[in-house]
Amino acid sequence: MRELFYCLLLSFLLSLALCAAIIPLLRRIGAGQNILSYVKEHAGKGGTPTMGGLAFIAAATISALLLGVRDKPFFVALAVGIGYLLVGFLDDLMKKLRGSNLGLRPYQKIIFQLAVAILAGVYCCLEGLTKLTFPYSTLTVDIGWWMLPLGVFVFVATVNGVNLTDGLDGLAGSVCAVFFLFLGLLLSLQGTSPVLCYCLSGALFAYLVFNTNRASVFMGDTGSLSLGGFAASLALFSGNALVIPILGGAFVLSSISVILQVIYYKKTGKRIFLMAPVHHHFQEKGYTECKIAYVYAACTAVAGATLLLPFL
Repeated sequence: MRELFYCLLLSFLLSLALCAAIIPLLRRIGAGQNILSYVKEHAGKGGTPTMGGLAFIAAATISALLLGVRDKPFFVALAVGIGYLLVGFLDDLMKKLRGSNLGLRPYQKIIFQLAVAILAGVYCCLEGLTKLTFPYSTLTVDIGWWMLPLGVFVFVATVNGVNLTDGLDGLAGSVCAVFFLFLGLLLSLQGTSPVLCYCLSGALFAYLVFNTNRASVFMGDTGSLSLGGFAASLALFSGNALVIPILGGAFVLSSISVILQVIYYKKTGKRIFLMAPVHHHFQEKGYTECKIAYVYAACTAVAGATLLLPFL
């Protein structure tokens, strides 16, 4: 509990300071978000500073380096998360320079995601990080080099799931804060260092001070791609890849709702949801952004709590 307290406190305070400092800087350089015209509820959000992920990722990284266990998986996870941050930053920067929501091309993003996923999967295989722990049990199985295709799938699915969930004020931030908190608790109970998870959680809770509706700053792809990279690597390297569909149910829901919407529309010309991802459907139904974010975060917390039950 002392480790949890120190990580949360240090990363929260540092993220609070960095977020407060970066917002006026982003305004001065004109790093405002271009809003999609078809989301009419977001019409008044144009120009809100984006790339806020720089602040909370920096806070989490610095805190983890000060408090963390400096083993190889820790540094590889850190490198993966920062690598995704750089790609997200480039994407956000190109959107700003072009004055539109078109940054990196989809194929450019997927090439990078696949490259990192393959490298992470190979790393797991070479380092013997090939065991999978089944949720709600202590049962583990060594899948050997099958970890490579699994790793590729986990990275691509998680990164894109987090990115799709980042569509409402406070939504991705609150879900990820709870996700990393409970993943950290699970790692602690399994005897693995949870420091990076706790630091990410604390930094995100501070970010939410500025991101809950109405948001003063958005994380941008800078933040969402990085968070997806951290989530995938921390789960994969600790043998908890199977936990992601449960603890990251919000990410799964966002991804599946988009896939179903696209397939159904192409086949019938009709839509299943008023808008996809499904959080926009709820918004179209009249639910406030705060309420949607709260319910998503609460459901993530409940899912996380169930994962801890076998250790009680």
